[in-house]
Amino acid sequence: MQPLTREQILALIHRDPEAAAQLIEALFAELQRLRERVQALEDQLAQNSENSHKPPSSDGLKKRPRSVSLRQKTGKKRGGQEGHSGTTLRPIENPDRIEIHRVERCEHCDSSLAKVPVTQHEKRQVFDLPPRLIEVTEHQAEIKICPRCQESTRAPFPQGVTHPAQYGTRMQAAAVYLLNQQLLPYERTTELFRDLLGQPIAVGTLANWQQLSAEKLAPLEQKTKEQLVTAEVLHLDETGMRVSNKLHWLHTVSTAERTFYYTHPKRGQEAMDEMGILPQFQGTAVHDFWKPYQRFSCAHAFCNVHLLRELKFVDEQHQQAWAKDMSALLLATKAKVARNTCRLASSTLQEIERQYHRILQKGFRANPPPLGDPHRRGRKKRSKSRNLLERLRTHAQEILAFAHDFKIPFDNNQAERDLRMMKVQQKISGTFRSVEGARAFCRIRGFISTCRKQNLNVLNAIESVFLDKPVAGLA
Repeated sequence: MQPLTREQILALIHRDPEAAAQLIEALFAELQRLRERVQALEDQLAQNSENSHKPPSSDGLKKRPRSVSLRQKTGKKRGGQEGHSGTTLRPIENPDRIEIHRVERCEHCDSSLAKVPVTQHEKRQVFDLPPRLIEVTEHQAEIKICPRCQESTRAPFPQGVTHPAQYGTRMQAAAVYLLNQQLLPYERTTELFRDLLGQPIAVGTLANWQQLSAEKLAPLEQKTKEQLVTAEVLHLDETGMRVSNKLHWLHTVSTAERTFYYTHPKRGQEAMDEMGILPQFQGTAVHDFWKPYQRFSCAHAFCNVHLLRELKFVDEQHQQAWAKDMSALLLATKAKVARNTCRLASSTLQEIERQYHRILQKGFRANPPPLGDPHRRGRKKRSKSRNLLERLRTHAQEILAFAHDFKIPFDNNQAERDLRMMKVQQKISGTFRSVEGARAFCRIRGFISTCRKQNLNVLNAIESVFLDKPVAGLA
């Protein structure tokens, strides 16, 4: 459209007022569209990991704004709190080796003390690695000739001892531990065995042990799934991962005691159905607002930390006071829950809900429905603030679920913690070479996470798996 001069505009108004009015309406509609476009681009630039769902890795190398924590001050001093259990190195009762340092002469008069009896010892202990960490056990099976029939008989070797030279289950467990708990790549794991133990191990051997442990863990993984199905509260989340240089999705279902991981090419309901947990689950699922979760018939509770980030964005980017008020209400309700042991009084809950809806009304007044173009069909595009308000109104019950039932947490931090190290593994390796390798890692890592949550020694637990023994202490 060519711009009109002032004289052309005045002439159009006198000649055809209706055409002039239509032109002005079209210009206002275009102006509104451009305003919305500029606002959307500004919003996109202003988003970071502290005010949206974006991960910290997306912030890039540019200097981030000074972070403002969403946590409330507790009044406690920094560092370890009084009464906490420390990890200070302390002497043990029965050391492996004792060295006696003898007194030969008096340090004052230089008299000989060689034959003077010892009155006491001052003890100091040094914790260190021995020069050789690996232990080689040779099994010798006796062979005898029967004097009666002249035939030879050999004593049986222990179960699992089948080769002239082989690695033991402790070595296998250590390799699986390094690969899956410490997230060392295969080549660096072989270097560690060579440098620390003096025994290099082939990458192919490590891969075989990885696959063998995954196969042996299949029954335990099934048991974990069965126990998650009957849990009262589950935490759900998902994140992208690379498998064979293609985008797959890593799903987690977890509680404070158990962790389950599953990788799938899809992110939505198809993957969740294939996992086989959510279709049978009847408790409360805690997650973000990802819609496929909401299609399952269980109860739902939403992560309020995600909401706090979005509210922070609306407050800082659009200067809307209702967002700050809603954040304050959610955090104040969380504090009330923390101060109580079983439940909040019904009058307190009613007041929280009244405040919640009053703040929503304030927000809707500040964000009226979009007018849009009357000539365009379809749903009118809403602003981020309006979409957030709609979500807060539609899902008020799920957002405030933590206030009604203390078994339901305020946030979904459990699932996010369970995914964090999986993202670290992706940064180290970049991709899994096969779906089978990715699923083996997920199964082993889920088992390790479960052991750690139940305060079990991970190395001993993995060795029990290789020995085909029950894992001691795994509930």
